[in-house]
Amino acid sequence: MDKTMKFSVEKQQSEERKEILLFVYNALTEKGYHPTNQMIGYLLSGDPTYITTHKDARKVIRKVERDEILEEILEYYLKNNIVNK
Repeated sequence: MDKTMKFSVEKQQSEERKEILLFVYNALTEKGYHPTNQMIGYLLSGDPTYITTHKDARKVIRKVERDEILEEILEYYLKNNIVNK
């Protein structure tokens, strides 16, 4: 594998991911957790117990692969902090 692979994301999938992240963020906040820390724990370890079961947030976040969540976060960061400057 010495060739670069091109990766493409559908806009609809991106919007769905954003909605899921916001939903999980809000559920964690409502339960008194620090949502950023909890979501990082989940993304790094793959352990779903970092995400609360409140409002079925644990089930909802597992609808999206962790690498897709990381892609969404990185894309947002780059667009808002590097690309536009």
